[in-house]
Amino acid sequence: MRRARRIWLGVVAVAAMVPVTADAHFTLVEPPSWLMENRLGDPQKAGPCGGTSADPGTPTNVVTSVTGGSKLHVKVQETVFHPGHYRIALAMRSRTELPADPDVVTRDTEKGPWSVSAAIQKPERPPVIADGLWAHTERPTAPFETDIELPNINCEKCTLQILQFMAEHGRNRDGDFSYHHCADVKITADRTKPLDARWPAVAGK
Repeated sequence: MRRARRIWLGVVAVAAMVPVTADAHFTLVEPPSWLMENRLGDPQKAGPCGGTSADPGTPTNVVTSVTGGSKLHVKVQETVFHPGHYRIALAMRSRTELPADPDVVTRDTEKGPWSVSAAIQKPERPPVIADGLWAHTERPTAPFETDIELPNINCEKCTLQILQFMAEHGRNRDGDFSYHHCADVKITADRTKPLDARWPAVAGK
C-alpha cells in the first residue's frame, strides 16, 4: 500500500510540471457585443472580433449610440480564469484598421509554445485607446470595469475591440494567445469641442 501511494504521488508531481492548456473566456457585458454570446462568451477566439473557424457567430445587429469626447463604460466578465491583461482599440471605417494582436514572448514546451508575456503600448496611440488593462495573476472575484474616453469624431459604425491576452497559455488554433470581442458603436461628435485630429479619418488619412 505504501509503495502504491509513493508511485501515485510521483505521478501527481510529474503531471503538475506539465503545462495544460486551459482556455480563458470572457463575456462583453457593456457595451453590447456585436455577436450573440453564450454564458462563457463564445465564440470568441478568432481576431479581430470573435467567432471561430468552425463558428463565425450570429450578429446581434446592436449598435450603441454615444457622443464623441465623452466617457463610455466598458465591462467584461472573465468566465474562465487565466492570467493576463486586456486591450481596447477603436476602428473608424473598417476592422482592418484594428491593430494586430500584441507581440508575445513564449517559451518552448513539449506541447509547443507557451505564452509568457505580451507587449503593452504605453503611451497609447490610435487606434489603441487603453492597453495593459486589468492585469491579473489570480482569479477575479468581480467583473472588470472602466470608463474610457472616446475621441471626438463622427462615425456611423465604429468597431470597439476588447482583446484579452492570456499568459501561461498554449497557442489557440484561431486566436493564438488572445481572445476577442467587439461592439458596434455610432459616435456623434460634440459640436462644442474640436474634432480629434489624431484619428485617421479626421486627419484625412
